[in-house]
Amino acid sequence: MCDIIFEDNQVLVAVKPQNVPVQLDDSKDEDFLNKIKKYLVEKYDKKGNAFLGLVHRLDRPTGGVMVFAKTSKSAERLSKQIVDKTVEKTYFAVVEGVPRLRQCRLTNFLKKDEKNNIVTICPQYEDGAKEAILDYQVLESVDNVSLVKINLVTGRSHQIRVQFAGIGCPVCFDQKYGKAVKNGNLALWAVQVKFDHPVSHQRMTFRVIPPADKSPWNKFKLEQYV
Repeated sequence: MCDIIFEDNQVLVAVKPQNVPVQLDDSKDEDFLNKIKKYLVEKYDKKGNAFLGLVHRLDRPTGGVMVFAKTSKSAERLSKQIVDKTVEKTYFAVVEGVPRLRQCRLTNFLKKDEKNNIVTICPQYEDGAKEAILDYQVLESVDNVSLVKINLVTGRSHQIRVQFAGIGCPVCFDQKYGKAVKNGNLALWAVQVKFDHPVSHQRMTFRVIPPADKSPWNKFKLEQYV
């Protein structure tokens, strides 16, 4: 069952579950894109495959709101908004410790090891280095963890996880870049997306609250910040 929160002839907005790949990968686990395509085939009794344009991604362990295109023209227009940085993506994370600055822009250069699926902070001049920028605000701190609101300026692979690990505040339950703790899901959630409708051009905003009953989200009153 797909958690669809909006759908018209041009776009579809859904909530990606955590630990589900957006696209088919080496694990061969069922991916989110094909799951929604199956939903469209069944709902509209389509013959064969359904078109669904993937215009942005979330890391496998990250959950939250995603927008898809239902036509090739909408996919083209939404993709252009991504390139032009008019799509606004906001995340919540619970990070270990308390960042030194309550509000800050983090700018790093990141390099991805494709073979091992690891991203590292590197010098600007290194081959393969890509600039990564995000703005964050600490909303609340309790029990030596902090609820952080993040606005992405760029959209690099593993960006939030790597940049917060780089300031000594890794995302809670991050087995790749933080402590090897296996008793919870990664505390990173795509909480809001804003974009212009590809046909009507109306500015659209969709919000999805993180799993408030799960640790470490349950340490905070999330509703007041969404």
